[in-house]
Amino acid sequence: MPVAVGGPYGQSQPSCFDKVKMGFMMGFSVGMAAGALFGTFSCLRFGMRGRELIGGIGKTMMQSGGTFGTFMAIGMGIRC
Repeated sequence: MPVAVGGPYGQSQPSCFDKVKMGFMMGFSVGMAAGALFGTFSCLRFGMRGRELIGGIGKTMMQSGGTFGTFMAIGMGIRC
């Protein structure tokens, strides 16, 4: 059920760009969490330690966050 635009306090719905941006940020944060879990497991399995471990986990987190964020942004864009 759609919400009426311009309620009693001057509120309005977010724009389509705001929805896409929010979708990207939600997907990015979920992807970062998943990347932290899977990246830690993967890097430890390969025997990484120290700076190499931190760099590998960070790289996996950024890749997962970017991928999840992109797909969530596309999904929110389709819904607009």
